[in-house]
Amino acid sequence: MGTASATIVVASDHGGFALKGAVKRHLGARGFQVLDVGTHDEGSCDYPVFARAAAEAVATGKAWRGVVIDGAGIGSAMVANKVAGVRAGMAFDPKTAVNAAEHNGAHVLTLGAGYLDEGAALAIVDAFLGTACTVDRHLRRVAMIDALDGLRPVTDLPPAAEPSAAPSKGVAMTPAANDYDALVATITRVLSNNPALLASVAPASHATCPTCNPAWGDSVTRQPEIIRRINEAGRGMRVSARLGVKDVPRDLAPLIDHTLLKPDATYADIDQLCDEARKYGFASVCVNPTYVKRAADRLRGSSPKVCTVIGFPLGATPKEVKALEARKALRDGATELDMVIAIGALKSGDHKTVYEDIRLLAEVAREGRAILKVIIETALLSDEEKVAACVLSRKAGAHFVKTSTGFAKGGATEADVALMAQAVEHKLEVKASGGVRSAADAKRMVEAGATRIGASVGVKIAQEERGERPATGASAAGGGY
Repeated sequence: MGTASATIVVASDHGGFALKGAVKRHLGARGFQVLDVGTHDEGSCDYPVFARAAAEAVATGKAWRGVVIDGAGIGSAMVANKVAGVRAGMAFDPKTAVNAAEHNGAHVLTLGAGYLDEGAALAIVDAFLGTACTVDRHLRRVAMIDALDGLRPVTDLPPAAEPSAAPSKGVAMTPAANDYDALVATITRVLSNNPALLASVAPASHATCPTCNPAWGDSVTRQPEIIRRINEAGRGMRVSARLGVKDVPRDLAPLIDHTLLKPDATYADIDQLCDEARKYGFASVCVNPTYVKRAADRLRGSSPKVCTVIGFPLGATPKEVKALEARKALRDGATELDMVIAIGALKSGDHKTVYEDIRLLAEVAREGRAILKVIIETALLSDEEKVAACVLSRKAGAHFVKTSTGFAKGGATEADVALMAQAVEHKLEVKASGGVRSAADAKRMVEAGATRIGASVGVKIAQEERGERPATGASAAGGGY
């Protein structure tokens, strides 16, 4: 039986959000450590995401027991029991809670907020936490349940035997901890400890991105000739490479956003950029907003798209101004928007402001049938902040997360690309930009999980792949992107 110093993980969907708050306060008053893995507001969400996060916290030893709340408690129990080594039981009164723990060795309790008032729910939680499975006949049957997983069971240990590893820097696993920090720490830990969870995940399609097709997830290695023909036909398919993929073909041009964002770029430079994008078959050109109309006119009838930057490069523009900038760019012919996240707000822990900033731009992009990429500026963030930025971007409706503006102190790294791909569970695409200077750099980024490369030296990369002598000139000189 656990004591009051144990860690309890709690989770809910939007329907159980209010009751989860009452449970957290109750557990805190009893002296328990509380790890809240979401959801963190009453906006509509999917309960399997949070039930799974809670179950994995128990399975990995980060929590002694768990309490998950949705509308009826049934769905969350189903999800939690899919996690190897976890035993979850739904209870609707204290007696069924005792039975779940004593007879079935449950260490995750699920509750139905639609059928319980606060007093009843707290009584059930107390009964569950105060009961252990100790009788031999029950232990024998629990062992049979665990045998179905083919794994050693998760032991119902008292707090003294819990892992002694300290939580991630800056994350206090207490009732007073910032809820989102706890989620970030949990996501980072689970993905780091369980890389196999990502082995078969392919990128999802986007409603506003008809060319993103998950069926081609690993065709970059399995069917390269088909991918070459599709890209040469100008269909603009984004080829996704799974985490850790090897032997990526050398023709990377269709993954590249050909970029020129230097403040002294001339009209002639922009025209050259567009001509090179057409010649080499790059995915897009990325230019400052003032050049969008010129680039769109220059590229009319060809495959490369026109991308522009919003709130660039600091991200410190009010969201309303970013929205105006984005709408003007869409009217001028842009079909892709690269917005800079509200970096200062993120580092201040103001996740609401960050979320609202991205969500407004996602709405503008959706209205204009455009792609939204969120530049999180990895060089300025801790790993926890990088994961938080990715989670917020996904929740807000972005299509990509992107490493860098190229104007900060560092650019893309393989480690950051891999972390970002994991944090979005490959449901968003990942763009590596900043510091990608060669075909070898680009290949490493793709192997780490990037599905698009931002490079001001795209021509040099393409020429290296063709065995040509690198060119000199405006675009070859780079643009800090």
